[in-house]
Amino acid sequence: MNAREIIKRPLVTEKSMRQNSEDNKITFEVAKGANKTQVAQAIEEIYNIKPLKVNVINVAPRTKRVGKYTGKTSAIRKAIVKLPEGQDINVFNEDK
Repeated sequence: MNAREIIKRPLVTEKSMRQNSEDNKITFEVAKGANKTQVAQAIEEIYNIKPLKVNVINVAPRTKRVGKYTGKTSAIRKAIVKLPEGQDINVFNEDK
């Protein structure tokens, strides 16, 4: 797997934005089979930043209901990456 296959997209939620501002942590959706070492190497290759710590979490699907119809959300694997002080990853790409 190359780096772009491992790191799918950043996850932007209220909790992830709070972690970003307080603890300098970024949350990404990653490939199902990716481990901590592969995620750290992919972050270093894509953003040229060596992460201090990587936590990987499997998020189980949840049941959702709309009227009489039920379904499930998709299961994802996410990684919370702690960056060194002074380093930052721009999630919103404001320079375009």
